[in-house]
Amino acid sequence: MLRKTWFGLPWWTVMVPLAAGVTLAAAWGRAPALSLILLLAAVLIAAVLVAVHHAEVVAHRVGEPLGTLILAMAVTVIEVALIVTMMLAGGEGAGALARDTVYAAVMIVCNGVVGVCLVAGGIRHHVLTFRIDGTGPALSVLVALSTLTLVLPAYTLTTPGPTFSTSQLVFAGVASLALYAVFVFVQTVRHRDYFLPLQNEDEHAPLPAASTARASAALLLVSLVAVVGLAKLLSPSIRAGVEAAGAPLAVVGIAIALLVLLPETWAAVRAAMRNRMQTSLNLALGSVLATIGLTIPTVAVVSIAIGMPLELGLATKETVLLALTLLVSAITLASGRATIMQGAVHLVIFAAFLFLAIVP
Repeated sequence: MLRKTWFGLPWWTVMVPLAAGVTLAAAWGRAPALSLILLLAAVLIAAVLVAVHHAEVVAHRVGEPLGTLILAMAVTVIEVALIVTMMLAGGEGAGALARDTVYAAVMIVCNGVVGVCLVAGGIRHHVLTFRIDGTGPALSVLVALSTLTLVLPAYTLTTPGPTFSTSQLVFAGVASLALYAVFVFVQTVRHRDYFLPLQNEDEHAPLPAASTARASAALLLVSLVAVVGLAKLLSPSIRAGVEAAGAPLAVVGIAIALLVLLPETWAAVRAAMRNRMQTSLNLALGSVLATIGLTIPTVAVVSIAIGMPLELGLATKETVLLALTLLVSAITLASGRATIMQGAVHLVIFAAFLFLAIVP
């Protein structure tokens, strides 16, 4: 068992945020040599993992479904920070980075995360159950947000190309934030019971002490600040690496989404393995709704402030894959029961998404 240190937290969860802050301060303003880039990347990944760990501690203390909401919000703050810092770095494709990342997050969550959870949980428990009272409304919000922000811009007439005019961008940002706010209100206040796990809580570890949760909240803040700074230092190198490899710039968005969703994916898979598919879906759908509901308003403000046009509309191939994903997700979540069959379908769509991103 790991030795406990500050306020009952494992030593590594305390040291990593502090080391990330020290590394950030030492690297600020220095030339990005290869050894420094590798060090920053390793520290960034460690900081992301620890940030999500502390978010889980706080989430465990406050309970469901507020706990999964906190975890989703923490991950989304990291993702938004990475997007904004790379947008501000400029360069080719900066205006399409938000679209690519949000689209990648939808495909990764709805196909990759949900697919892995259904397969992993289905192998162990055969049939997985969840509440359609909660997953149905969440999916309807996702369909509306995805269409308004990723599909509609390609068909508007005020501006050329897959873009919104300033007024349309403001409307999309306000609508995204409003829909997400209503979803959070329904999830945590008005219909909280719709998002509670069907199984009881007996298998869970004891609740962390209040002092432990407060310590984790403080370390979570330190980790998020370190992630933002490290992402700013690494953003030019990530873009240069993608260009040197000759890969499409959309791969940058996929890399960002994969980075920040990996720890949350692990949390969702663990929940599915414990036959708690409702918790897995709360994590998955909550994270992707937070990604759209918070990312679009944020990048809209940044776009208007710095005068950078945003390319939000998807091309035909991506639109077809998005429509297929939302249709299959609706079928999967319609009955409140799922097996590895549905998981396999989602994973095949996810594989097609990754393959066609590299070989368009």
